[in-house]
Amino acid sequence: MDGTMTMTPETTPAVRPPLAKGTWPSGIVDAGVESLFAMYGSFARSAADYYRALLARAASPLDVAADVLDWAAAVAGRMPPSWTSPHEIVAEWPIARLRDFSVPRASAGDPLLLLPPQAGHDSCIVDYAPGQSQVRTALDAGIGRVFSLDWRAATPATKDASVEDYLDVIAESVERLGGRVHLVGDCQGGWLAVIYAALHPGAVITLTIAGAPVDFHAGEPLIHDWIRLLSPAGQMDFYRGLVAANGGMLPGDALLTGYKLLQPEAEADRQLQLLAHIDEAEPTERYRRFENWFQHTQPIPGGFYLWIVEHLFMGNELVSGELEAHGRRVDLADIRCPLYLLAGANDHITPPPQVFALAEFASTPTEEITRATTSGGHLGLFMGHESLRGHWAAVFADIGRRSLAVG
Repeated sequence: MDGTMTMTPETTPAVRPPLAKGTWPSGIVDAGVESLFAMYGSFARSAADYYRALLARAASPLDVAADVLDWAAAVAGRMPPSWTSPHEIVAEWPIARLRDFSVPRASAGDPLLLLPPQAGHDSCIVDYAPGQSQVRTALDAGIGRVFSLDWRAATPATKDASVEDYLDVIAESVERLGGRVHLVGDCQGGWLAVIYAALHPGAVITLTIAGAPVDFHAGEPLIHDWIRLLSPAGQMDFYRGLVAANGGMLPGDALLTGYKLLQPEAEADRQLQLLAHIDEAEPTERYRRFENWFQHTQPIPGGFYLWIVEHLFMGNELVSGELEAHGRRVDLADIRCPLYLLAGANDHITPPPQVFALAEFASTPTEEITRATTSGGHLGLFMGHESLRGHWAAVFADIGRRSLAVG
């Protein structure tokens, strides 16, 4: 503590009313109708693109058959995802690894620590591909010391890992890096970063969250509509049963299926566009790279997952003031550092109001809060060209200036 008085912001959390018996949330109905129209449009667009390509090639029926076989091979072929930038693993825990991407012999400035999502996919989303890497964007912005946690797949030995275990990994990483960091969290890694910053405000120089829910009931969250449908009275039976049926873990495939159901039109469009451009090397390789990451899933600890559903998605306790970790209340008003809040305009997973809510609950002065909205959706926010060049580069450049100013 720095001796200053912290004033709790007078902000009211969003409240989602219980679902009336026998009804469906309107958000799910509306999204279903929109998806049908979107899939129709995708089919018409892809069919037109493919037909034009056939005419340009003067393709024969045999060429069409070959295209279908190439399309099937691309859909079926999978390789494990991988990190792009050179680095070394400098620490390991049962649930995580710490990867060091720092410039060789870099010593000036404070370190930046990335927290990827722990949501059933590989953490390499933050270093997805050349030209599509938060890690590389940070290094190019002049930050010499860049680190990322890499969340490991759950095992029978780690199936009961708790949120406290994840917070301990962050705390030990920060201590290893000198005790103070610029903390960056994407999606699930974002709310985890927020909790850590509230519990350890002196260890966080700046806090950046992207596509990360803080007020889980704000905006029009489609995920919450599904939760209300599956648990209209707030019961946990469905989620506990899902975890128990899978040996105490939540399969990554379950999360992947849920993600596809939220936006089935996106899945259909990817497959149709692949066929429409199957004779072009660049879009086919782009498809393969994304599918290698997207379809490769990993289980997450059941204890961690059930805590998230009960206390965050259902209870919205991060903003209600009821959340506890390590026996301490998590008070967002204890966060006073500069904030960078990034959201996707078309993010159906985490609507912008859920991200920007942190500005209303933290004690950070208004002039030290940066809000930015990209034009894309959830995943594009983390690795899209427009997001990285148009928003992340500026955020990292500002963090780099702060780091050198105090380093």
